[in-house]
Amino acid sequence: MFGIGIYVHATFLLLPLFLFLINLGTAGVGWALFAVMMIPAIFACVVLHELGHALAARHYGIETRDITLYPIGGVARLESLPQRPLQEFWIAVAGPAVNVAIAALLGGLLLLAIGVDSSFLTDSLAGLVLLPLIGVNVLLVLFNMLPAFPMDGGRVLRALLAARLGQLRATTIATQIGVATALAFSLVGLIIFKNPLIPVVGLFVYFAGQQELAAVRYRYARRVHEPLEVLPAYEDELDWPTPVLRRGFSGFTWDSGSERWIEWRNGRPVHTISAN
Repeated sequence: MFGIGIYVHATFLLLPLFLFLINLGTAGVGWALFAVMMIPAIFACVVLHELGHALAARHYGIETRDITLYPIGGVARLESLPQRPLQEFWIAVAGPAVNVAIAALLGGLLLLAIGVDSSFLTDSLAGLVLLPLIGVNVLLVLFNMLPAFPMDGGRVLRALLAARLGQLRATTIATQIGVATALAFSLVGLIIFKNPLIPVVGLFVYFAGQQELAAVRYRYARRVHEPLEVLPAYEDELDWPTPVLRRGFSGFTWDSGSERWIEWRNGRPVHTISAN
């Protein structure tokens, strides 16, 4: 869709079996089959969620390699990460915004149908499908907006922090909060809901966050050790304020990400000075 390849990971095939077995013991064969039948509708919403991220990224000139569906959700792989906090903010909220729109649209259709026929909710298959689908989209919004980096809520948190602290420090803080959130989420899933899939999601969030933190640290380390004449090539990756670049500023600014002073000449960085 929109020129973006959409793939299904091999492990996705475990999901129908898992849903069938977990519902079979609590609700019977009929509801277990119904849960399996809901998978295509639910993951259609997941795909639209990921397309929201992808199209928002395209608006900022960032293409998406592909979208892959896993048993725990979908992942859109961007060609590059947004470097400006405002860009990351809008790309992050675009996905949940799609689910809000879907829930609102389906809710409106459900209310309209009930207004025409009050038995629509209980006596028709469409009514039985619409209500849980609305609930799923609401849960997707609430779940994805948890401040567990690199989930959407964690990316929003990093974008807000990066506007003041720089990307490296913001990523470090967001990752630490994400680890705590993922741990709490996993414990609640095991103890209260007794759902073994929830800790798997928490483990995925932990490793994904650590991987992206390592990537950001590598980018900053590479920047600090590059020769000075190559330094201007990284202007778009840094947290330095764009007004400085536009005004032809000469002087010094503090880069909180690398914790170094940056010397500017006519709007271009030419030298870094360690705080020590």
